[in-house]
Amino acid sequence: MSIRPVKRIVSAQPTMEGAGVHLHRAFGFGETSETDPFLLFDDFRNEVPQQYQNGFPWHPHRGIETITYVLAGNVEHADSLGNRGLLGAGDVQWMTAGSGIVHHEMPKGDPQGRMHGFQLWANLPSALKMTAPRYQDVQAKDIAEIVDDDGTIVRVICGEFWGRRGPVDGIAADPCYLDVFVPAHVRKSLPVDAYRSTFAYIFQGRGSFRHASDPMGVLTERTAGNDDDLVRDRSGNRSLILFDTGDEVVVHAGEEGIRFLLVGGTPIKEPVAWYGPIVMNTQAELQEAVRELRAGTFIKH
Repeated sequence: MSIRPVKRIVSAQPTMEGAGVHLHRAFGFGETSETDPFLLFDDFRNEVPQQYQNGFPWHPHRGIETITYVLAGNVEHADSLGNRGLLGAGDVQWMTAGSGIVHHEMPKGDPQGRMHGFQLWANLPSALKMTAPRYQDVQAKDIAEIVDDDGTIVRVICGEFWGRRGPVDGIAADPCYLDVFVPAHVRKSLPVDAYRSTFAYIFQGRGSFRHASDPMGVLTERTAGNDDDLVRDRSGNRSLILFDTGDEVVVHAGEEGIRFLLVGGTPIKEPVAWYGPIVMNTQAELQEAVRELRAGTFIKH
């Protein structure tokens, strides 16, 4: 087994999307080579309803898949094909936009006003960008949860882990999407497929990941948001950990334990052309999508 060294640590940055939704973005709308096949990752955690309740009004998607994972509160969604639904705490929606969908998402907090969830965009290869849209709505009770002897808890949303398979399937990026909790002071090795691009996103507690400059097994940490200085500090809330190659990730939980998403996918290695929520391979394809939006011919299925 070869431990994946940490390539880079990034702090998610505050931004606004939709109709004034305050959130933190770990990556998106930029260079995609480090995260391919993933395009964007947002953490929409908030306890002030006025900063999220106007949601994400009607907007189009084409050429990608959007993955919404809710931890607190709920998200109502509806689309131009007549589909409607509600995501509650622990639920997941994996939407394949494919050839095109127009939808809206309206978050609503829990009784304490708390809203928390994540949205990840996964690219589609050119051969599937115009495929028929589809949804995979998964309730919390249907997500496999593994509890290890040392108290480590892993929810398997997509992919296979420790002999359990997540309920989401048939995804072009061949992803593995895990929600991992490691108890205080536990050092845990987690297997990952060497061919997948892999990142971790910390959203609770603190901890450290094995670094390449640590060949003798002594844990060396880097401060989130500081890519240059090696220091004795653990990465914490809203830290994105980008890994280099290898077939296992090692994490050492801090005093409060650590909870993070561990996500990997097979790189597509194709050109990426952006127009907001529409992602194709060329500018000509983007221009065609815009013409179709204006002409009312965007929806194909």
